[in-house]
Amino acid sequence: MIIAIDGPAAAGKGTLAERIARHYSLPYLDTGLLYRAIGREMAERGLDPDDAAAAGAVAAALDPARLADPELRGHAAGELASRVAVHPPVRAALLDFQRRFAARPGGAVLDGRDIGTAIVPEADVKIYVTASPEVRARRRTDELARKGRQVEFPRILAEIRERDKRDSGRAVAPLRQAPDAALLDTTDKDIDTAFRAAVDIIEKARAEREKRASL
Repeated sequence: MIIAIDGPAAAGKGTLAERIARHYSLPYLDTGLLYRAIGREMAERGLDPDDAAAAGAVAAALDPARLADPELRGHAAGELASRVAVHPPVRAALLDFQRRFAARPGGAVLDGRDIGTAIVPEADVKIYVTASPEVRARRRTDELARKGRQVEFPRILAEIRERDKRDSGRAVAPLRQAPDAALLDTTDKDIDTAFRAAVDIIEKARAEREKRASL
């Protein structure tokens, strides 16, 4: 069973995807970490993240071991990820990596922004997780505050909106809901409520698949 979870920044898709993977005992890939690792490596090497050719070269040589770097979860890495993700050479270099992960025996859970539309459009279950920009900005602000970073809500909100614009407007594999993806709006949901809603979506899809298979 391949489960594709897409959505904008701070909608809760990563937390949700990881919990779903544990629930169904499936391997999990946070594809955003791939782009974060590329952006961070470029910054470390003094490369311009807006240089498509350089970013593509870094992506092609990416060491999967870098995905364990805790710094990739930081706010700065997220902003760099959004900048390198617009480059076609980067997305092309990472396409096979992600598809191989999804093709593991038994399936997998992948979250990102183009999983159900570009990476594995044949996924058994597709969920598009979203929330209002204001709620997502509040979550991100609170998350950073818990880490000891004092940031202003208006600045985070502006960054969220700018990132949404960048992710949705890129030429290759833009952020969008797949036509056959179930919409899960977490604006008014805590993680437990969102998780139960996601499991309901998955179980419904499994039942429909089994029904088709029996015909």
